[in-house]
Amino acid sequence: MDIFQTPLTYLPGIGPKRATVLAEELDLYTYLDLLHYFPTKYVDRSRVYTIKDLRGEMPSIQLRGYIRDYKEIGEGRRKRLVAYFSDGTGTIELVWFRSLSTIQRLYPVGQTYLIFGKPVLFNGSYSINHPEVDEESREQAVSGGLMPIYPLTEKVKRIGIANRQMRQLLYILLEACRSQIRETLPEHIIQRAQLIPYSTAIQQIHFPEGNTELEATRRRLKFDELFFIQLRLLGMKNERKATSPGLPLPRVGEAFRGLYSSLPFDLTGAQKRVIREIQTDVVSGKQMNRLVQGDVGSGKTLVALFAMLLALDNGYQACMMAPTEILARQHFLSLTELLAPLGIEVGLLLGSTKKRERTKLHEGLGDGSLRIIVGTHALLEPVVQFHRLGLAVIDEQHRFGVVQRSGLWTKNESQHPHILIMSATPIPRTLAMTLYGDLDISVIDELPPGRKPIQTYHQPESHIFEVYAFLERQIAEGRQAYVVFPMIEENEREEIRALEEGLVRYRERFPEYTVVMVHGKMKPEKKDEEMRRFASGEAEIMLATTVIEVGVNVPNASVMVIEGANRFGLSQLHQLRGRVGRGASQSYCILLTGNELGEDAKRRIAIMVETNDGFEIAEEDMRLRGFGEIDGTRQSGQQLSLRIANPALDGAMVQYTRDLAEEILAEDSTLTLAKNEPLRQRLDALYHERPSWSQIS
Repeated sequence: MDIFQTPLTYLPGIGPKRATVLAEELDLYTYLDLLHYFPTKYVDRSRVYTIKDLRGEMPSIQLRGYIRDYKEIGEGRRKRLVAYFSDGTGTIELVWFRSLSTIQRLYPVGQTYLIFGKPVLFNGSYSINHPEVDEESREQAVSGGLMPIYPLTEKVKRIGIANRQMRQLLYILLEACRSQIRETLPEHIIQRAQLIPYSTAIQQIHFPEGNTELEATRRRLKFDELFFIQLRLLGMKNERKATSPGLPLPRVGEAFRGLYSSLPFDLTGAQKRVIREIQTDVVSGKQMNRLVQGDVGSGKTLVALFAMLLALDNGYQACMMAPTEILARQHFLSLTELLAPLGIEVGLLLGSTKKRERTKLHEGLGDGSLRIIVGTHALLEPVVQFHRLGLAVIDEQHRFGVVQRSGLWTKNESQHPHILIMSATPIPRTLAMTLYGDLDISVIDELPPGRKPIQTYHQPESHIFEVYAFLERQIAEGRQAYVVFPMIEENEREEIRALEEGLVRYRERFPEYTVVMVHGKMKPEKKDEEMRRFASGEAEIMLATTVIEVGVNVPNASVMVIEGANRFGLSQLHQLRGRVGRGASQSYCILLTGNELGEDAKRRIAIMVETNDGFEIAEEDMRLRGFGEIDGTRQSGQQLSLRIANPALDGAMVQYTRDLAEEILAEDSTLTLAKNEPLRQRLDALYHERPSWSQIS
């Protein structure tokens, strides 16, 4: 057996209990996973500070001195051990909250130690919580270079794996595996990309000799990560194109032409281009797997509807799946309105659909009399059987795991339906190449004519009366307004309370107008009723939590006020702003924040004020938040875990590895040439015993 596929349970110092936590918390299962668990930063341990050198906020530092005495403070669970540590220039407190008696036994008073940790200043004196303590004799081993810091969760620390133990585990692992670490890339690629050997990079990333070596190390490991992902995704795409026949949909008939001639406006150039790309796919004889990206309001739903009508014109059915009931209802209403002139019925299937209605829908789908249906994941239930499903549209793809999406496969026995995925979250190009490299990508990069860019302003809370006055003027001119309240992390009750207090405040301030409110915990009937009152113009102001991010389309609403805007991420602010600007009048977005803002919040607000471009915003969002938090990355189904590369910052390398992977696969699509043997072996090791999703959109 390959040593790198050994479960972590067998590594000395881990065992079954710790292995379970490492798997759940850090996604680490095998020796190879741990080897690729890279530090996020390094601390220089070549310098020893003195206590009198300590100033203000400092990073983790190293001190040399002795423990003068110990003292236990507090009772029960609040009990802590304090050691008074002196180096001749001053004294500092070392504090432990667990293993108190063990600590006193391990580190007797009076001996010289090296201490390492982050000093915290409180009431004029410093202390270090849970420092690393080493005897002076170990100075050579622990000090004198860059020390890696690993990203660890609280749960991992509770099972006794802090940064120091993580370093020890990696030391043990490297000792056990060093002789078996093989080069992952063929010599011709190493030469061409001017990379250092893989074994050197793995040693240096965990135990670096210096900053120069670290630079070359990071470059090599980022290259490996991105290159193997590209090889994997492009290989899957090629395999699917070769093996998945598609239902041919050559006919452009009554339904497609009827919709085109019934529209009271012209399609944009970008919409026409994407429809042509879809047509090319569905007549190719290959199964379509296309991602359509477009900013809020760019007209993706209309493009998807034209694709669905191509299926109808060729004697097939089509479905549209949305991640939430509110979004599914929204699509149902807009498709029903667009198809009414053509006499085409649309079904709606939700988790909350009543049994009688459900049975009727199932029958209509089964005998083919119902040709278009919109729904949530309720469409994936085995009981839902189509007569002839030709096309499935999936909205907001990143909210569906690839396994769920594969449920649509089984809906057609012999040939798979075409798949069209819509994403309203603009994805930066480099990220799209990394996450959706196995799909064809279309971008709708034009807004419908007559749409004016939304004007965005930032106001501190101290100017809220000016915001009220502005709202008053807009409503007097016949407009409507949304007011969104901030998310309160992990506390829905607090969120709703803040909203209810807001309702009282806005009703007092605007007594002559109707103010309604919606939030996620309301009964669907009540929520629909409030939304209906706003959409019909009966209510002038709608207060909401983020449920409004997807849902109602009210062209007359021209003002979006976001209270506590500093609590939202960039892409969320952009999604919320997209709720206005849907009519012909000028629209406004006002970002209300506290008077004091952190650097990141300032940057987010500034970008929102500067630009309306969703792609620019997504690019910046990824730069600020890093790659790891981007929605849906864990669900993309290719087991993509980027431990060191970040597509936002490593765009040039994403492009380089993509081009190189394309070139290699064009010459050797199955990697069977002798010179590419290392690549095939490496792909097998990286995706060992994990499901093959090459047959899934």
